[in-house]
Amino acid sequence: MSKFDNILERFSLQSEVIFSGGFCGDKNLGHDQEHNGGHIHYLRSGTLTVIDAEGRKVVFDRPAVILLPFSTTHRIISSETDQAELVCAAIHFSALEQQQLVSSLPKLVCLTLDNTPIANTVEWIFSEVSSGGLGQKSMLGKLCDILLIQMLRTLSQDGVVIEGMLAGLSHPALAPVLVKLQEMPEEAWTLGMMAQGAAMSRSKFAQVFRDTVGQTPNDFLTDLRISLAQQLLVKEKSVGFVANQVGYEHGSVLARVFRKKTGLSPREWVKQFHGDL
Repeated sequence: MSKFDNILERFSLQSEVIFSGGFCGDKNLGHDQEHNGGHIHYLRSGTLTVIDAEGRKVVFDRPAVILLPFSTTHRIISSETDQAELVCAAIHFSALEQQQLVSSLPKLVCLTLDNTPIANTVEWIFSEVSSGGLGQKSMLGKLCDILLIQMLRTLSQDGVVIEGMLAGLSHPALAPVLVKLQEMPEEAWTLGMMAQGAAMSRSKFAQVFRDTVGQTPNDFLTDLRISLAQQLLVKEKSVGFVANQVGYEHGSVLARVFRKKTGLSPREWVKQFHGDL
């Protein structure tokens, strides 16, 4: 399994198409107080202007995928004379691990289509929106999942992502450690064990890890464990079982760390998660 696959095999998101078709006019999207989500706009034809919360304006006049990975307020504008053929989707990242994937991205990312594999996925999305067949909501969610993974792959290959999970997976010394942490989060990991996996001293490893990933090794491990706990909790596993699976001796310890990271107890978080579906 590749370095990318170790994290992307668990990657999932909730997405909701909020607009599709010909767009002309002016619409506000996003909210600065929201968390764990963003928007993707798929421009098939026409001209679309995007204005961010600081007033910066970007004009797109060719087919493109526009990702705003954070829920900041922005406006989309298109004129009646050159209206945009557009699909807009709201995306929600339900786990900390998924947030780490986009934490180092700019607030606005654009990739032109130009006969790339991403273009094929976008065309499939437009086709699915037009068909209105059974299972459309589920299909569009999976397609958005694929599209975002394609974007992350492209951005990593182009050197855009310089921090965060993807940067760590691209670092020759850190990558094996990150993979082991993902494969065995239940192990009683110490800084020394992680440093040994990277063939570094503890001080050197801690410095390189923080400079590359943007977190201390222990903070990263905690976020990873909470992310994996979330994945198990939504499958209706008990808190005690989940705690043992992700490296905590008792459910009370997991609950304490979980609340510190998310502001909610595991049960409260599960209730909120199902309420958002």
